[in-house]
Amino acid sequence: MQITYYGHACFEVKVNNKKLLFDPYITPNKLAEHIDFKSIKPDYVLISHGHSDHIADAVAISKQSDAIFISNFEITNWLSAKGVKNVHPMNLGGSFDFDFGSVKFFSAQHSSSLPDGSYGGNPGGFLIKGNHERNFYFAGDTGLTYDLKLIREYISIDFAFLPIGNNFTMGVDNAMIASEFINCDKIIGMHYDTFDIIKIDKEVAVEKFNRAGKELILFKIGETINI
Repeated sequence: MQITYYGHACFEVKVNNKKLLFDPYITPNKLAEHIDFKSIKPDYVLISHGHSDHIADAVAISKQSDAIFISNFEITNWLSAKGVKNVHPMNLGGSFDFDFGSVKFFSAQHSSSLPDGSYGGNPGGFLIKGNHERNFYFAGDTGLTYDLKLIREYISIDFAFLPIGNNFTMGVDNAMIASEFINCDKIIGMHYDTFDIIKIDKEVAVEKFNRAGKELILFKIGETINI
């Protein structure tokens, strides 16, 4: 699978020749100023919750692509009211088969409100089963919770996107525990360094995972890696 990082918690993952964009927050992010935003034209946009640092560029993306937007019921309604034409609402525990594979909307321990202060529904993450490709988990924003242990009952995953910035989400140490809960040793870190309050020591974080026999992958913004 080809993965491109656009900063914060925004990744594009190619699954069965379809481009899945997660949590579009690019243009407000000063660390992502070098990204050519107009070139981003996904087939699907998956939004974990309504906070602005995960949804800020959603409407703009809809104007430059024919993407289908996947999120909870409240967020897809909000997007529709903003003029987004192609939406697919979901709710916690539900799954649906798309042309690239299946998506299960999984619970997250967080909060969710939309940029205008309206109710953003329940926050979540996404379990992606890629048909003939690899399976993965995009956690969105979450703290450490025993619910994560359920994932290994649903699906065997090859890699996972986990937040590691602490303060608003789990930090590095809790992400290591989460990787045990979900039975996955290849972790892609996200939701760190964007703001002063979530800056981390990246070398220390990677070393902690290495000592535990796990791999923590930290992308450079704009970098593309095949996994």
